[in-house]
Amino acid sequence: IDMDGVIYRGSTMIPGAVEFIQQLQRTGTPFLFLTNNSERSPKDLVAKFSHYGLKVSWKNFYTAAHCTADFLVRQQPTSSAFVIGEGGLIVALQEAGIAFDSIKPDFVVVGEGRVLSFELMEKAMRLLAKGSRLVATNPDTWCPTDAGPRPGTGALVALLESATNTKAYCLGKPNPFMFVMARKRLGLRTDETVMIGDTMETDIRGAVELGIPAYLVLTGSTKREDVARYPYQPSGILNSIADLLNLEESVLAHAAVAA
Repeated sequence: IDMDGVIYRGSTMIPGAVEFIQQLQRTGTPFLFLTNNSERSPKDLVAKFSHYGLKVSWKNFYTAAHCTADFLVRQQPTSSAFVIGEGGLIVALQEAGIAFDSIKPDFVVVGEGRVLSFELMEKAMRLLAKGSRLVATNPDTWCPTDAGPRPGTGALVALLESATNTKAYCLGKPNPFMFVMARKRLGLRTDETVMIGDTMETDIRGAVELGIPAYLVLTGSTKREDVARYPYQPSGILNSIADLLNLEESVLAHAAVAA
């Protein structure tokens, strides 16, 4: 389940979202919140949700920071990284055993946040010139906030791509790797899994590429009239996550009806 645009918008909960998650908890239905934002750790997100009256476990979150850490460990178990990012990314990499190195790191990792400075970019550029590999936690070029949009990871890493003539490898949605790892965390098969999101370019595309049914809600960044122009299509379109309340059989069955 995507978060911003599905569960909340900015600091406001979307009607029916709390009730839907509580319904999943009552029925013992496994679920994960899947977010491209690498800024906050799962425990930070647990605290945020508690302010909305929603009690969940840190195990219910899989962020782009986790995805990046999982990828780096599988590529090079003893890897090191120079990191441009905030707490959530730092924690995820530390928990995965990735060493922080500002002299000769295997990877330069760029994530979400406001820690960017020109000095950091200069350092990253020089490390890339010496052979470090460029990784981004997600490709999103902007992020929504209560005050309006701000530059996202994709915009930050584009500076390094342009300056070094290097192409970053982007984790997060729509990279199928994120969906595979999330599905494995749930312990489910592809045909037992459903994605609920608000963005065609990330939530829906990534699920479609992996063969996971994907349901689009219209409470976020996508309007109904936008959907037809995409070559890939969601399995169904919902006005909001509230359409999934009071399920009798499964999310998938009800979503198909609601669509």
